[in-house]
Amino acid sequence: MSYLLETRGLSKVYRETGGGLEILKNVNFTLNEGSIAVLTGASGSGKSTFLNIVGVLDRPTSGSVFFEGKDMSKFSRREIDVFHRKKLGFMFQFHHLLSEFTALENVLMPAKIDKRDENESREIALELLNYVGLSDRAKHLPRELSGGERQRVALARALMNRPNLIIADEPSGNLDEKNAEVLKSLILKLNEKYNQAFLIATHDMDLAEIATHRWIVAQGDIRLSISS
Repeated sequence: MSYLLETRGLSKVYRETGGGLEILKNVNFTLNEGSIAVLTGASGSGKSTFLNIVGVLDRPTSGSVFFEGKDMSKFSRREIDVFHRKKLGFMFQFHHLLSEFTALENVLMPAKIDKRDENESREIALELLNYVGLSDRAKHLPRELSGGERQRVALARALMNRPNLIIADEPSGNLDEKNAEVLKSLILKLNEKYNQAFLIATHDMDLAEIATHRWIVAQGDIRLSISS
């Protein structure tokens, strides 16, 4: 069986003076197309490290990461760039919007980097802003938006190139309860509408409830906790 995302024997050790710090230990993980997987666990347990490795922002010490059955350790620099532009969307705890650009321009940025048709991309970006409830905020700069609105812009931006997978690191971490609930609802709707796969690291147990699979991260080990 071919998974959307799979890791085999994944380990990460940070070398320090006098020894090494083992962050991940022989992690075997799978994610199906259209599934929502949530990583929970204490700070420092390895959640962000795992996301960075499967997102090819970092390299494992040992083990392999497969995306759509392809071993990403064998990807060329160009193949990694294509993977980041077309296959993957990122969301972080801090929205990382470009302050000098409007909400619409921020959402359009992945399409501009990918050199896609401007008119078609603009239509898609406006559709996404409408879907996340921000069509009336398209011309606003980030400083003119609330924290929840900025995070919804970041979600629309992550979806701009219709990636197969969204990786989200503490996406509700800086949101109040109301806006966290809005984000949770949006993720569920996007998953249903686009069969969009999500891999989410969070301390938010309400957000974790949306998972089709929940994985517990503890002292470098990642274990499947629930499956629905």
